[in-house]
Amino acid sequence: MSRVSKPYEIVERALELSTTDGLVVIADEHSSANLRWAGNALTTNGVTRGRTLTVIATVDGAEGTASGVVSRSAVTADDLEPLVRAAEAAARGAGPAEDAQPLVSGVPASPDFTDAPAETGSEVFADFAPALGDAFARARDGGRELYGFANHELTSTYVGTTTGLRLRHDQPNGTLELNAKSPDRTRSAWAGRATRDFKDVDPAAMDAELAQRLRWAERRIELPAGRYETLLPPTAVADLLIYQLWSSTARDAVEGRTVFSTPGGGTRLGEQLAPLPLTLRSDPHAPGLESAPFVIAHSSGDSGSVFDNGLPLAPTDWVREGKLERLTTTRHAAGLTGLPVAPGIDNLLLEGGGEKSLEEMVAATSGRALLLTCLWYIREVDPATLLLTGLTRDGVYLVEDGEVVGEVNNFRFNESPVDLLSRASEAGRTEKTLPREWGDWFTRAAMPALRIPDFNMSSVSPGV
Repeated sequence: MSRVSKPYEIVERALELSTTDGLVVIADEHSSANLRWAGNALTTNGVTRGRTLTVIATVDGAEGTASGVVSRSAVTADDLEPLVRAAEAAARGAGPAEDAQPLVSGVPASPDFTDAPAETGSEVFADFAPALGDAFARARDGGRELYGFANHELTSTYVGTTTGLRLRHDQPNGTLELNAKSPDRTRSAWAGRATRDFKDVDPAAMDAELAQRLRWAERRIELPAGRYETLLPPTAVADLLIYQLWSSTARDAVEGRTVFSTPGGGTRLGEQLAPLPLTLRSDPHAPGLESAPFVIAHSSGDSGSVFDNGLPLAPTDWVREGKLERLTTTRHAAGLTGLPVAPGIDNLLLEGGGEKSLEEMVAATSGRALLLTCLWYIREVDPATLLLTGLTRDGVYLVEDGEVVGEVNNFRFNESPVDLLSRASEAGRTEKTLPREWGDWFTRAAMPALRIPDFNMSSVSPGV
């Protein structure tokens, strides 16, 4: 057999090799470029390329349809037949799949399915790298040190099935994280950005933001645990609401296992969760946050099904003007619950609040409040209330009568994002943001800052 290297050819050849009732083939062509720096100087940079092929075989039996999934990296033509046979063997050896559905069909083919994969490289940093060098010089002159990394990935995904689907999606994904530290390392501040192409990030503006925070931290104020009026920046709001989205599967809610369940069975759909007119939504075509417009599922789980691969995705409101509107469902879960099909989408936006920036919300604060930088080490405590715990990091600041007067100690918090929505007294302007905790898995988010009158800082943390 001649060597096959183009992704669409790999997909087509794998489909030709099928001997089972159905086959789904997903070819992911990955490329990435990165920069790292420490102490105001670049330390490393690199570019990588790779391919992952996932083969999903389905076998119809007297008791139902079974599936087998096998994924391997660096697949060449010689690896195809053993890979397909392994997936088919896994399907034949498995019991009926609970989420079994007919494979998706009837979706128009992507016009670029046979095109070469898109790739990123060091050129993505052509404008960013010189601007970063200028930021290093300003930081050096200002007596601070910059640490961090920039990473850009581009994944071209090709999906083919024995039911005729031929779909392709290119997903760029860029992240920038910047830490500023005082020379004695006693003060630290963090800022992060998500980007598709590094053309909309400004290292100078980020450095100026961090320099201000280091100045705020020159005065240290110790505060006890307790409930404080707190300004959550967009990055912290994103981390909390992403976890809420991950926890909003309809089947778990109907079966009484989540915060969206009602006593005696049923869900809280239609219930008013927030007094503010907030809309939490996902849209694969949201400008600047574009994501795959069809389901790409490499495995089955609570929130996804391999049988749904290629299913078209549409804009979905999860919460509309404060009211719970949708819970996530696969086709199988929709059939079990009687709810509309609503697969997860790889972006999240919270809108409908105000027009103020975070800085304007700080200036409008009367009395005392806390201003957070970000959250980390977030863990679930109680799924029935979606109570989460975690830590503040890289700067908690005290606001008094509209001015930041110093940095306070870090805290452990205990809060539920669903409960926070019900207590939020103000929402600012929605803007693109990088989640700090979940940035390795979920980067396409746009959130406002939220003012919470009584955020629960449950204990003091020694963390920085």
